[in-house]
Amino acid sequence: MEQDVRVLTEMVRKESAFVDRVTAEVGKVIVGQKDLIDKVMIALLCKGHVLLEGVPGLAKTLTVKTIASVIDASFARVQFTPDLLPADLTGTQIYNQQTGTFSVKKGPIFAGIVLADEVNRAPAKVQSALLEAMQERQVTIGEQAFKLPDPFLVLATQNPIEQEGTYPLPEAQIDRFMLMVNVTYPTKEEEMEVMERMTLNTPATVDRILSLAELERAKSVMSEIYMDQKVKQYIVDLVHATRNPEEAGIKGLREYIRYGASPRATIYLNEAARAHAFLRHRGYVIPEDVKAIGFDVLRHRLILSYEAEAENLTTEDLLQQLFDGVPVP
Repeated sequence: MEQDVRVLTEMVRKESAFVDRVTAEVGKVIVGQKDLIDKVMIALLCKGHVLLEGVPGLAKTLTVKTIASVIDASFARVQFTPDLLPADLTGTQIYNQQTGTFSVKKGPIFAGIVLADEVNRAPAKVQSALLEAMQERQVTIGEQAFKLPDPFLVLATQNPIEQEGTYPLPEAQIDRFMLMVNVTYPTKEEEMEVMERMTLNTPATVDRILSLAELERAKSVMSEIYMDQKVKQYIVDLVHATRNPEEAGIKGLREYIRYGASPRATIYLNEAARAHAFLRHRGYVIPEDVKAIGFDVLRHRLILSYEAEAENLTTEDLLQQLFDGVPVP
């Protein structure tokens, strides 16, 4: 087994060589945000979707657009507003008077990477259309179903501090996002570099680094990464602890959690841990991989009780207690 893992690690190291090149290329435009770049790469490798939350001005849109430029994928940005219609997102049928027939005009959802800006500003019908695209990877226009491109990745942003005119996302839709990433403020040094870069007259440009063939090969290799049975059990224990903290020996949390994470969280945590190991050029998963990605997989899947809100407890607080309480193999 040790020999197999060594061979696998060598193969992973070879196939993941593009990761450092992609990060360096994105770094020509984006200062910092290494964590955000890693999480988007993990979602790409796992065919997942990402919900980005952060205050305005943290370069969320620019980061996503730059990553799309570095890989061989088309990019579309949709500004979600209260008057947006499903057809504005998916496309519509156009009637031709001369021929008496309908033709389909596809919408921006047919891009490889779709940035849904301020996703919680759109009404329920638009959210429903986006949900079909995210889950089924297809769009229905009229009576026809159209397959979406591969890769297809939705990166949705929402603003946590400006709630006027917003529609809370349904739990079923939030659960479809593989990761929820909190985008934080830059450090003083990073902000100084941002300020200096913005004074330059010539904006930085990036080259295309990653082809679709390389991405598909990386996905294939990533699925072979070794995960010990104890690490698999650790993932299951963490997810079950969100539903029954007492069974994991964690007292006093049950009253604060109304609903725990679904089995989809177990699947995503398994895939994301493998992808995290791949980004670190390793052919095997260690518990630190699970910890590194665990908060992003679970934070939007816990539904807190009124007691938690009354005591000003956040999802982060409860997850920290869960990760501290579940024994690490």
